[in-house]
Amino acid sequence: MNRLIITNMKNSIKNMKNSVRTFKQYICIFIAFTILTVSCADYLDVVPDNITTVDHAFKSRYQAEGFLYGLFSFLPEFANPGSNPALMGGDEIWFSIDGDGLSRTLWNIPQGGQGTNAPLANYWTAREGENGGKPLFTALRDCNIFLENIHLPFDLTEDERIRWTGEALFLKAYYHFWLFRMYGPIPLMKENVEIGAVQNEVRPYREPVDEVVDYIASLIDSAVIRLPLSIEDVVNDMGRPTKAIALAVKAQALILAASPLFNGTEENGIDSDYLNVTDRRGIPLFPQSYSAERWQKATQALKEAIDMADAARHRLYDFRVTNSTLASSLNEKTILAMQVRGAATERWNDEIIWGDSRSNTDALQRGCQPKFDVLQGGGGINSNYAPTQRMVEQFYTNNGVPVDEDKEWVNIDPLEITAATEEDKFYIQPGYRTFRLYFNREARFYGSIIFKGGTLFGNGRTADNNLWVTADYFTIPGSHQGNFQRESITGYTCKKLLNFRSSATPNSTTFTQERYAFPIIRLADLYLMYAEALNEVNGPNAEVYMYIDMVRQRTGLRGVVESWRDHALDPDKPLTKAGMREIIRRERLNELAFEGSRFWDLKRWKLAEAYFNGKPIRGVVADEDGNISISEIFRLEYSAKDYLWPIKVSNLANNPNLVQNPGW
Repeated sequence: MNRLIITNMKNSIKNMKNSVRTFKQYICIFIAFTILTVSCADYLDVVPDNITTVDHAFKSRYQAEGFLYGLFSFLPEFANPGSNPALMGGDEIWFSIDGDGLSRTLWNIPQGGQGTNAPLANYWTAREGENGGKPLFTALRDCNIFLENIHLPFDLTEDERIRWTGEALFLKAYYHFWLFRMYGPIPLMKENVEIGAVQNEVRPYREPVDEVVDYIASLIDSAVIRLPLSIEDVVNDMGRPTKAIALAVKAQALILAASPLFNGTEENGIDSDYLNVTDRRGIPLFPQSYSAERWQKATQALKEAIDMADAARHRLYDFRVTNSTLASSLNEKTILAMQVRGAATERWNDEIIWGDSRSNTDALQRGCQPKFDVLQGGGGINSNYAPTQRMVEQFYTNNGVPVDEDKEWVNIDPLEITAATEEDKFYIQPGYRTFRLYFNREARFYGSIIFKGGTLFGNGRTADNNLWVTADYFTIPGSHQGNFQRESITGYTCKKLLNFRSSATPNSTTFTQERYAFPIIRLADLYLMYAEALNEVNGPNAEVYMYIDMVRQRTGLRGVVESWRDHALDPDKPLTKAGMREIIRRERLNELAFEGSRFWDLKRWKLAEAYFNGKPIRGVVADEDGNISISEIFRLEYSAKDYLWPIKVSNLANNPNLVQNPGW
């Protein structure tokens, strides 16, 4: 939703406070009957029957609308690293201990700061903003209140009632999904508990994985028939749920349930970490055997989501179309580098199925923006949202295969210092000497990573000449000779999340932001999930190749089969299910880098231990003479327990029917 929607939401909620305050106080009276949240946030609230203040909160359309906007307020701030654990909770981005401009709270997760007394990103029972979390069980209670009372406003049109009901059902499904993705089995808030309920009804159990997923899917199915195909009032309503958004979330839930974290693998079955984990009733909370049917369900859900997105006219982003006049004067290499960057940051482009314009991207872009003179280092521009060396190495070569699989790179030292030539000028400044690793890479690398000697399209420069980020006017990142608070600790900044129309004013601290809707789900994400699910069901076939190749071709890469056949050490890799599985996963890591996907993907693939545990965070450092090298900054620790979030110990004490996640 755009700024106007948020303003309206705030005004509506402000006007509701007097009418709703008594209602919330009344709920707190019944704290003895509730669970899971303290001070009305450490319990699941009991909602009394026939409370006059509920009637008052839904007395008119205006008040009901304010309550609806309150439901949206529980959504995470997807563009805020202090709210979204996927942004700085893994190995994509590293920060500085003294870093300015962005919250460091959830950056403590990859540093081993997670615990059970005060969990980071506690979305189970946190008070608003506590440790980067939100009280989503409170959100679910409010969704139920809304659904139980939306029939009351006398002046609400039937079309509005239908759509608002669909939105509340969608939010109820999404909050269950967010909790499920974090905690696994969770209690299901199907309806609020009434006064007089027996004890076990106010102390619910966590439900098994399959039941949770089925319930989320059923809520989405109920929401879809009530939601619009597309947003007609673009100015006021963009970002509100549509049929395509709802089906995309359903697909995410089903592919999560089908993935190795919960479903194990066809070859090895269920992971022993979750076998025999039961609740207090003795009911297994996790699947006890691998099921191919879960992949079948995910495949069907993804096809439905893609078909709906197509009906809503979502298309893969093309810089040539959205910026045709500008593109006509640019070199093809510059355009290809802008493809994936624009897909993420071009406001409400056709590829964005669901975007978040509620959270301000200003702080994030200030962290991505490099400094071009000394004055810019004094404030306003932080340059500290720093991709790690691993991300730099992860992107393909220009042959469309990984560096360590490209037969043309077998005898090349990636850290050899090499001088750029005139042929490199659209990505690296001619004559500049830097790592061989930066040469002849895929366009997504150049559209995602700012490195010294490379280019930055934008910041007021939108011609093919003079795009270089060089020592002449670039504060050297990683040298640790400047301001620790506003310096990249890895030697890189994140170009992908920097809108090309945003700019830093020379010789000042001024930064002008071009806001965009941070991508929650875009079409390429659906295509790659669909290719993944199809491969698990049928192995590699023409349809699998088609969906992954559409994403690759957008940035100038040839198809998977052709690329591996002509350039890879193992030319037959795309011809097997296992080989194609690895390729699809790498494709997702490249295409969706820095958008909050990698964190959850590595968890659902049960690969986070392999990627994180004992692995170093590395970056570029420069000595006094400007010579660069790669240095280790931190070494990660990750164990099996970290796949799922811990439940706060006080919640377990308040509700003895709950059991803790394995390992915590």
